[in-house]
Amino acid sequence: MTTRHVVIDSPLGELTVAARGNALTGVYFRHHWHPPTAQALGPRVEPGADELLGRAAEQLREYLAGERNQFDVPVALTGDPRHRRVWDLLAGIGYGQTKTYGELAAELGDGTMAYEVGQAVGRNPLSIVVPCHRVVGKDGALTGYAGGLKRKRFLLELEEPAPAVAGKLF
Repeated sequence: MTTRHVVIDSPLGELTVAARGNALTGVYFRHHWHPPTAQALGPRVEPGADELLGRAAEQLREYLAGERNQFDVPVALTGDPRHRRVWDLLAGIGYGQTKTYGELAAELGDGTMAYEVGQAVGRNPLSIVVPCHRVVGKDGALTGYAGGLKRKRFLLELEEPAPAVAGKLF
């Protein structure tokens, strides 16, 4: 399978978007906590030269502009089984919703601790696409994020529902 990546500009800074074969495998911020190896990224290509990466880049731009609330590019998550179970739960957190690390641990139902969920969330290779930014600490507190708390806050604010209009115009 051919591994390759693109680097795109975004309101959150540079994003590195990686794919292997016909599936997206990574979305990484500059200074990401757990960056991929050069081998995991493969060679750099231009977005227009790769249909999948071009589509992923466009969907990320639309999402970050508030024009999209879900992604429909194929993804392939690579990790140990415990991490993958957590990442599957992340994928089920809806746009504009949040869950705590403790809630995710309880959903696993196997004695996994909130701390262990946090470790798996921090290693999510598909930031934004698999919405790890939607996981918060107790009482909604912002906690660690592989791309930094400023980016996490940006993403959560982007997804906040618009305030209800107080009155009708007509």
